[in-house]
Amino acid sequence: MSETIINEVRKGFYLDSVALMRLSQVIAGLDKIQEAALMMGTPANRQIMADASLLSGAGEAAGGGDLIIGIRADTPEAAEAALVEALTQLDQPRAESGDGEAWRPRTLRAAVKSMPDANLALISVPGAFAIAEARKAVRRGLHAMIFSDNIDLAEEVELKREARDLGRLVMGPDCGTAIISGTPLAFANAVPRGGIGIVGASGTGTQEVSCLIAQQGGGISHAIGVGGRDLKSEVGGISTLMAIDALDADPATKHIVLISKPPPADVASRVLDRIAVAEKSATVCFIGAGELPMPENATQVFTLKDAAASALSVEGNKRDDEPCPMVLVPDGRTGVKGLFSGGTLCAEAQVIFRAAGEAVMSNAPIPGVPSTSEANGGHALLDLGDDDYTQGKPHPMIDPSVREPVLMAALANSDIAVVLVDVVIGYGAHVDPAGHLVGVIEEHGNANGPAVIVSVTGTEKDPQVRSAQIAKMEKAGIHVAPTNADAAAWALTAINSRG
Repeated sequence: MSETIINEVRKGFYLDSVALMRLSQVIAGLDKIQEAALMMGTPANRQIMADASLLSGAGEAAGGGDLIIGIRADTPEAAEAALVEALTQLDQPRAESGDGEAWRPRTLRAAVKSMPDANLALISVPGAFAIAEARKAVRRGLHAMIFSDNIDLAEEVELKREARDLGRLVMGPDCGTAIISGTPLAFANAVPRGGIGIVGASGTGTQEVSCLIAQQGGGISHAIGVGGRDLKSEVGGISTLMAIDALDADPATKHIVLISKPPPADVASRVLDRIAVAEKSATVCFIGAGELPMPENATQVFTLKDAAASALSVEGNKRDDEPCPMVLVPDGRTGVKGLFSGGTLCAEAQVIFRAAGEAVMSNAPIPGVPSTSEANGGHALLDLGDDDYTQGKPHPMIDPSVREPVLMAALANSDIAVVLVDVVIGYGAHVDPAGHLVGVIEEHGNANGPAVIVSVTGTEKDPQVRSAQIAKMEKAGIHVAPTNADAAAWALTAINSRG
């Protein structure tokens, strides 16, 4: 097939990576377009575009502060039309401002001058520049939430130590979720205020727990993300310990929930020692860990569902488990394929399968579970938000079509009895992930195919409306479980209850 590759470079033009991913998705969906990407011209991004055959001479010369538009199309005419549309979309916000010159701060210094009372900076720039911007923020008296990833671990350690000395909290890098004083940041949900504070080294784990709390009438004081590497030995839990300090001192917080993958023993000990001297009770969920000695004021749980239940019991609320429905699966099939957009939701499902003694594997395995590259068989639970699936592409929470090929393959696989899927809604997520899922299943599924079991992480106040998403899927014959943990348990019941 013939193809045309064109690049356009905009010097010194910055747009948030999430916005660029969304626009890339729109351009890639145009007629006769094979692939499209809009990326800042960092070396890493240029390599991604080169690997995707989206880089030509103009793009190869771009700098880290330049925006590259890369389009691969069937014909030169289609490529040019797509480029015109991309440029129109990029210029649209300025055109809609009326005079075309609406002022927006281009530097952190200008932003602080415009909002002198602000005390937090959310940083979403290419990873090569994120540490420098975060350092500017903390030195100007701001806490920093770093959405950016691809940051050197040594630089993270250095930044967090400096910020700690200045009394400033650094959330991240790769911090995708936070709720501060009721304000959702990045990928978060609309939850009521309340007495439960969350410290999360996991974005979707924080979302699941906060949403389950909200669904049962509880509320969140703050949900403080710390980034996925904060509990590594090299970092030592700097942000986690500072977040616990903040929640322990916060009058609105009555109970603290800690969510993370299992940290090294030295860091776990340091964190639990801090919890032991807290004035407040705590729930500790090191997802995938074994039993640990807990201080008297702390309860260890092993799933996100139980973390929410533990916290709710402090506020006097309780979730009643819903019975597992009859899920019919085709005869002769025994396999479960999990396709998760949330890494911690994938980990929670592995906990359920491991506890049931099922052979399970994952591309993001918890302790005791083999990786998909090492296992000889078993149920496969995949984190589709992993870099292997998202490099140069939007996260599946932003664009559910990222997991479409593996979903289609699972629906067509004669060994698969159940397909497990998570649907994560809220701010930053796709406008209608349930509708997209239903469309794929209706087009590529069949009456003799595997059963589909789904959970929805979200609330009624989210833009997508949780009940509306559930109704859309149930109408299509999809089984919707009340929690991610329940979805995994339902899948096990379905494959083990026949005959």
